Amino acid sequence: MNWNSHEFIWLDWLIIVVGIIAVTWAVWRTVQKDKRAQQGASSEDYLFGKGEPWYIIGAAIFAANIGSEHLVGLAGTGAKAGVGMAHWEMQGWMILILGWLFVPFYQLMNNKLGKIITMPDFLKHRYTPRTGSWLSIITLIAYVLTKVSVTAFTGGIFMESLLGLPFWYGAIGLIVLTGIFTVLGGMKGVMTLSAIQTPILIIGSFLVLFLGLSALGGGSITEGWTAMMDYAKTLNVGEDGVAYGTNHMFHFETGDPLYDDYPGFWVFIGASIIGFWYWCTDQHIVQRVLGQRKGESNAEVMKRARRGTIAAGYFKLLPVFMFLIPGMIAAALAARPDSGFSLSDPDTAFGSMVKFVLPAGVKGLVTIGFISALVASLAAFFNSCATLFTEDFYKPMFKNKSEATYVMVGRVATIVVVVLGIVWIPIMKSLGSLYDYLQGIQSLLAPAMVAVFALGIFSKRITPKAGEAGMIVGFILGMIRLLTNIFTNSGKDVMTGWYWECTGWFWQTNWLIFEIWLLVFIMVLMVAVSFFTPKPTAKQIEAITFTGDYKALIRQSWNKWDVIASAGVIILCALFYTYFW
Repeated sequence: MNWNSHEFIWLDWLIIVVGIIAVTWAVWRTVQKDKRAQQGASSEDYLFGKGEPWYIIGAAIFAANIGSEHLVGLAGTGAKAGVGMAHWEMQGWMILILGWLFVPFYQLMNNKLGKIITMPDFLKHRYTPRTGSWLSIITLIAYVLTKVSVTAFTGGIFMESLLGLPFWYGAIGLIVLTGIFTVLGGMKGVMTLSAIQTPILIIGSFLVLFLGLSALGGGSITEGWTAMMDYAKTLNVGEDGVAYGTNHMFHFETGDPLYDDYPGFWVFIGASIIGFWYWCTDQHIVQRVLGQRKGESNAEVMKRARRGTIAAGYFKLLPVFMFLIPGMIAAALAARPDSGFSLSDPDTAFGSMVKFVLPAGVKGLVTIGFISALVASLAAFFNSCATLFTEDFYKPMFKNKSEATYVMVGRVATIVVVVLGIVWIPIMKSLGSLYDYLQGIQSLLAPAMVAVFALGIFSKRITPKAGEAGMIVGFILGMIRLLTNIFTNSGKDVMTGWYWECTGWFWQTNWLIFEIWLLVFIMVLMVAVSFFTPKPTAKQIEAITFTGDYKALIRQSWNKWDVIASAGVIILCALFYTYFW
């Protein structure tokens, strides 16, 4: 048997079949146990939620972040553009802002509303009911643009590069498999699958990293790293014939071909805006830190949540090494004629590396983890979509319907979102490489979210109508820019006619600079609207006001070790930036 085969052999296929059966059994057993736990006296505790230990919170935040876009997109952008996209992954310091600044605000809202809040709850209370509803609408649209379409696309690419399945077979097959899993397993099944896939994903990805470096360095990991960096320095050749390299995160010279994608220091600011939205205000992340036991003190809740975010900050240092660096290794290996490794499409980098460097048997085991990650990622959004549409739209309009009706409506809404996501895939493929596309879409959605949440929490003068205007106008401007990106090839095509010539400042502006100015515009708009609209009520202001007693509770929730551990995250991020400057 050839244990070092660069293709799947019978042992890999056997492990995949046995592994899928084992994972299915584990998920089914956990779901059945969970159903029994919801019966009787324990049901109330289950519905209320419980406070997980800080290390579980940290792992859950990390697992919620790692999705299929990393398996394909982050490795693909590493192969294509080196470490330029690492700004969006080196966000451990931003998770600290969630724990240190936002958790106290969210916990205060929990107390005021008497329940664990959702992000639409916060906007409805601080601003207007329409503001929260708009957040739900934007979230559903974001599912179409960035979740369902991206996950289905990455599933198709990954199955094609790893197992040899035709693209659409892999994409549609993944959706059908996930749909069955979601109906039978529910959210508990998603959480169980996440727990199974996370360690496999981490171990498998680091095996790809180290074995890939070893293959590149002729058996030496350090020499492989040197070879990878040396090759990266020869890439990114400008019109002047100078190789600007893909081994650094900042591109300051206008002759650098990557300057248009990652312009100077603007790239750090733009990535931080997206990071602020995702890590501090996105329900998918925030819900991981807000659970608590009944009767538990606010100080304990905040302490556990903060330490969970600190742990997540350390976990967030890993994806660059798990996915992006293997993409750079793939590009360097493909450039060597004697390596036996080929790379036709950057987005197939990670799947191709799995086949090439992992030994027989391990390929099959790691593939199980990757398939689990794809299914868990998509199933989580299926659940969120059904819940969001049913709770925020259907139930308020059609009250007192049966639970079966609500479940059916949620599933129909999910099917509609899935169909729209599949229809969007061809358009998505025309808008650049996967990870560039994903961050580009997020750059159009993030400014409105950041402005509305930041001003709503940190300013008492911003009025309810100002928040509503900021959310609506910001979203509309972002979608107009998206349409112009589709028509103009992201501003690269030459467009003629008075309209395009008069609006060049809008559709030709670099995507990151556009994002920053859009945020500034929305914040100025909200301040202006606040001068002409009724002030927030005392109840709305009270929800974001820290009393002296509450400030004391916040102080009791941290000690010097929390500060030291947080400083460690910041130092490691700074060291990474220094090395790849």
